[in-house]
Amino acid sequence: MTPSPSPQDPTLLRRLLKARDRMDARPEHPWTIPTLARLAHVSPKHFARAFRAAFALPPHRYLLTRRLERATALLRDTELSVTAIAFDTGWQSLGTFTRTYKDVTGETPTAARRRLQAEAKDLRHVPPASSPLKHPPPPHHGRFGEAPSRVHPYTWVTQTPHLTPERSAPHDRRRRRP
Repeated sequence: MTPSPSPQDPTLLRRLLKARDRMDARPEHPWTIPTLARLAHVSPKHFARAFRAAFALPPHRYLLTRRLERATALLRDTELSVTAIAFDTGWQSLGTFTRTYKDVTGETPTAARRRLQAEAKDLRHVPPASSPLKHPPPPHHGRFGEAPSRVHPYTWVTQTPHLTPERSAPHDRRRRRP
């Protein structure tokens, strides 16, 4: 019997990525483990184990996450009804979509839409970059454009006990006159 490829096997990883890319491209499709396993050319059980080992999520949870992300974007950016969004993102019933959305995000899709659209509206009122600032940023005096140091450059001499003003650094062999 030939050993099955490990999750770190580059060929298997490419096949798993191919299946994951298909899920990303069409999250509304009713993906099943056997269908995804056929895309990856492995058995359904091996696909489920290898997918979880490679991406730290089981395939179903990964697909659920993608569907919820897509639904959140549609709630924020469109005026589609919640029912239309549920069916467009692959859910078979509005009740299942609403319950799952609330379990994962902590709010209903309608409440999330209100909050997301209010946040997006607030972002649209950001002043343009050319408007004068009340407090301009401090000038940069450091070399190569870095911010100026808050500590005076010679403070380290007095804060370092093994260095004295006569010999400020171990590599400095010159004596300084008082």
